[in-house]
Amino acid sequence: MTNKLQQYFPMIRTEEEVLSEINSRSHLKQMYEEWEEEEQREFLDFVTGAKGVKMMYDFISKEILNPEIYKERVEEFISLLLGQNVKILEVLPNEETGLSDGYSILIMDIVVELENGSIVNLEIQKNGYMFPGERSACYSADLLLRQYKKVRSKKGKKFNYTDVKDVYTIVLFETSPSQLHKFRDVYLHHFEQKSDTGAEMNLLQKYLFVTLDNFRSIKHNKSSKMIINNRLEAWLAFMCMDEPDDILSIIEKYSDFKEMYEQI
Repeated sequence: MTNKLQQYFPMIRTEEEVLSEINSRSHLKQMYEEWEEEEQREFLDFVTGAKGVKMMYDFISKEILNPEIYKERVEEFISLLLGQNVKILEVLPNEETGLSDGYSILIMDIVVELENGSIVNLEIQKNGYMFPGERSACYSADLLLRQYKKVRSKKGKKFNYTDVKDVYTIVLFETSPSQLHKFRDVYLHHFEQKSDTGAEMNLLQKYLFVTLDNFRSIKHNKSSKMIINNRLEAWLAFMCMDEPDDILSIIEKYSDFKEMYEQI
């Protein structure tokens, strides 16, 4: 019987067809049998359309949101997150950052310079407790210092501190830190430095933390079928939801997402 996703993605096969191919090729059979039972089930659910794929796998998110190949995708996603139209001027090498703690907790890490000179660091994190506010501040400070050095080198004697533009640290949490998760009715958290007197100065460092676990709960609690209200919600659902009904809700509202699912 054709399942829900197979109606949209005819490349999806039955479990019997997949297992037959695996068992007919010794190297595939050996690889499959080396997996844990849970991993085998997850693989079969994906290739048979019982579940969608999780964008939280790094090899998937890095492919779908590669700014050097799919610049327009990343521009749209960042524009929707920041609430302003942005154009990517350059993809910056993230290995230049001097921050390292000996292990990786990142799923994806993109650093881009925008047309207006601002720098955006877009990251996806699995475990929010491993990425506290203090770490975010260090990442932001590193971005700001990189931009300062670049602008100062370019401007030379004509350099002015007003030439240094905003830096944005955007973090998408699959499992959010407790400080954010407790705000269960909110999934977008904007931070920036402000005065206690009402005086205004542009201190350049901006943060946006997106709690995808809260987003999932909000969208599933409102009705039996997830309702996608706008492009940003479609993007966030695309990033964190893998139930067939949720995937269908996305592509029925915005058909262009079907191309990305087909690519996956």
